[in-house]
Amino acid sequence: MGRRTVGLGTPLRAWGVLGGTFDPVHCAHLAIAEQTREALDLEKILFVPAGLPPHKSDQIVTQPSHRVAMVELAIAGNPRFRLGRLEVDRPGPSYAVDTLEVLAAESWSEGRAEPVMIVSAEALRGLNAWRDPERVLDLCRMAVVPRRGYPTPGAPWLAEHFPGREARFTFLDGPDLGHSASDIRRRVSEGRSIRYLVPEPVEAYIAEHALYPPYLWSKN
Repeated sequence: MGRRTVGLGTPLRAWGVLGGTFDPVHCAHLAIAEQTREALDLEKILFVPAGLPPHKSDQIVTQPSHRVAMVELAIAGNPRFRLGRLEVDRPGPSYAVDTLEVLAAESWSEGRAEPVMIVSAEALRGLNAWRDPERVLDLCRMAVVPRRGYPTPGAPWLAEHFPGREARFTFLDGPDLGHSASDIRRRVSEGRSIRYLVPEPVEAYIAEHALYPPYLWSKN
């Protein structure tokens, strides 16, 4: 669907969507969001914390209220970033296809192109295991960013796994950062510094609320 215009012919730009557990949100999330927004000329980036991540049902996940609060603190200084509560406010497992049904409908009703979902090269390789991946690709375009340690799939991989849908994917060169939420949790549980890995307000929030204590996180 084409984009309508407002004012003096200014096009309504698509929104980007960055979903995740955000346990905790870290500086690489922010860099990925900002560089993707700039590279693809997106109007805003919507950060969507998962309420109940279906792929982590056997893992400890911090309460949604804490993860939402950390995202709010992390994005507060960027007017192009927004928090999306769709998944934390929706009961049951958080499936991307359900979220995209809502966001795509909103975009189309406003005359925008469908949203752009930001995923890592690691996540892309697991896309076939998502709930209704073909419907996901009907509802969004995908911006694929590098993930250290995971080779980025190329055109032959796309042609094999999503034949005829290759144009739905855009591959970005960066940022290529090595941040890992699991490593950050482990560092906190071991009493080590996470300075410069997460925004300062997030670091302070983790300390204030005693998140990631050793008895829970040293082995997770």
